[in-house]
Amino acid sequence: MNKTIFVTGGAKRIGKAIIELFASDGWKVIIHYNNSKADAEALADSINSKKADMAFIVQGDLDKADEVNNIISKVDGFTETVDLLINNASTFYPTPIEEISEDHWEKLIGSNLKGPLFLIKGLKEKLKVANGSIINITDTNLSKGVPNFSIYSAAKAGLESVTKGLARELAPEIKVNAIAPGAMLEPPDVTWTDDQKNKVIESIPLNRMGSEQDIAEAVKFLAHSEYITGQVIKVDGGRSL
Repeated sequence: MNKTIFVTGGAKRIGKAIIELFASDGWKVIIHYNNSKADAEALADSINSKKADMAFIVQGDLDKADEVNNIISKVDGFTETVDLLINNASTFYPTPIEEISEDHWEKLIGSNLKGPLFLIKGLKEKLKVANGSIINITDTNLSKGVPNFSIYSAAKAGLESVTKGLARELAPEIKVNAIAPGAMLEPPDVTWTDDQKNKVIESIPLNRMGSEQDIAEAVKFLAHSEYITGQVIKVDGGRSL
């Protein structure tokens, strides 16, 4: 029987790399998206062209409780068990203190913390039956503090705390870990200059930017580990040392 992975924000970038890696290993994949419908459909079609009914898509805004509940209902219809839940979807933009609003708080906390927590709640029994794993995607920069990103940082720090708390609460049936990517991608709609990239690379002991595949391989490692839970794995080329 094929195992099933559910990835939020699975249509592009890191999420897409995770989906493609696990699909190539024969897993059924559930691709969540919010606005990237065309990308999600193209990815699912590509996977299903190789073997039918191996990829499914589900839309929803993780900021909104009713849409999170709808996502959970759709997943219920796709599969009896979930072997691996990847909370990857994220909203990311600056919120300088003088510009912070309630709307910023709702959107950044919603997608980065509240949505993942309530997805875990809703899918807990499916994960439990499968002795499954949850992997939350956080951010390696949290330990240093990031100016102008206080709400985003609070949300991701909260997700790391949720990771550790739920690792104890859901054991031994479900393992819960986090992966904290380092410098690897420009933010959406941003293009770094060569000087900006070189400055970042100079701060990385392994002397290169990370890739989506680096994160996907770390997810695969944790997914197959039987004795790791409650950990935050930094995949940052040593930059946080």
